[in-house]
Amino acid sequence: MSRVYNFSAGPAMLPEEVLKICAEEMTDYHGSGQSVMEMSHRSKVYDEIIKTAEADFRALVGVPDNYKVLFLQGGASTQFAMIPMNLMKNRVADFIITGQWAKKAHAEASKFGKANKIASSEDKTFSYIPDLDDLPVSPDADYVYICQNNTIYGTRYTSLPDTKGKLLISDVSSMFLSEPHDVEKYGILYGGVQKNVGPAGVTIVVIREDLISEDVLPGTPTMLMYKTHADSDSLYNTPPCYNIYVCGLVFKWLLNMGGLEVIKKKNEAKAKILYDYLDSSALFRGTVEKKDRSLMNVPFVTDSKELNDLFVKEAEEAGFVNLKGHRSVGGMRASIYNAMPEEGVEKLVAFMKEFEEKHV
Repeated sequence: MSRVYNFSAGPAMLPEEVLKICAEEMTDYHGSGQSVMEMSHRSKVYDEIIKTAEADFRALVGVPDNYKVLFLQGGASTQFAMIPMNLMKNRVADFIITGQWAKKAHAEASKFGKANKIASSEDKTFSYIPDLDDLPVSPDADYVYICQNNTIYGTRYTSLPDTKGKLLISDVSSMFLSEPHDVEKYGILYGGVQKNVGPAGVTIVVIREDLISEDVLPGTPTMLMYKTHADSDSLYNTPPCYNIYVCGLVFKWLLNMGGLEVIKKKNEAKAKILYDYLDSSALFRGTVEKKDRSLMNVPFVTDSKELNDLFVKEAEEAGFVNLKGHRSVGGMRASIYNAMPEEGVEKLVAFMKEFEEKHV
C-alpha cells in the first residue's frame, strides 16, 4: 500500500526523508553494530547524538546562550504542573484561555495558587484570539501563560501579549518549528514534539537560566524540578533516546531546507491553498475568524452532520486520513504540519471540490 496523506493532529506525519534514514540506521547506527533503540544513554555514541541534537536545535531556533534546552518526558501536560511548581513563587499566575490546553494548564496551576483568567475566547467556542492590547495583568503575577497555537480550535497568536513586564510562558506544541521563535520574549517556551517535530515521548523545554533554581514549591518531586534536568544535560534518568534521535534528524532536515523562515513560507503557501478554497466554497466553511487562523490546524464544517461524516468516510477511502474534527468543534480538521507536502493539500482540495460538486 502506498503512503496515505495523514492529516492527524498528532502523532502526525514525519518527513519521508527522515523515515528513510531511520530505516537505514535501524539495526546498525553508524557502524556501532546496534540500533539507537538499544544503546545505553550513557554511551559515547548516544552522548554525541543528544549533544548534536541540542546544538542543531539551538542553531535552528537561535537559542541565546542564557537559555537551557531540555529534552523531557511526560508530554506537554506534565508542564502544566511543572511550571507552577518551579515558578509560582508568589502563588499567582495569569492565563489567557484560548482552548482546551490553556484551560487544562489553568486548572492544574489552580492547585498551587491563584490562577487568574485575564482573557478568554470561550464565549465563541474559542474561534478567535482575545484582544491583547491592554490586559489586566496582575501586579503580583509570577508569569502570564498562553497556548500559542490551538490544535483543536485552529487559532494562532499572530502577535504576543503585552505582559507588562511579567514573564511570558508559552505552550507552542502544535506550531513548534513551523516558523521562527523569538526566544528572548519568553521565560519558557515549550512543546510536545509529536505534532510537528518527532515521535511522541519528548517534550522540549527552552528555559531562561535565571529561572532554574532549587527555590521551588515545597514538596516538588525531584523529577519535576527543572534544575534536576538542567544540571544533568537531560540525562538525569534514561531519556526517550530513540525519539530524541529522530527529533535530531528533523532538526537537520529543517536546517538543510534553509531554516524556519523557509518552512514558514512553505506553511503559509499550504494554508493559503486550503483557506482560499474554504472561503470560496458553497459547501465547506472554516470555523475561525480570518485574522486568527492557524497555519497548522484547519477546522472546517458543512451545515450537515451527515455530510460531515460522509466526507470523512469517503476521504479516508481516497487516502486522506484522520480528518475527523475534535468532538468539541465537530466537522473536520486538517492538520498540515511541516511534513505535509504541498501536494497533499492540493490533492485534498481537489477531493473536496469533487465532493462539493456531488452534494451542492
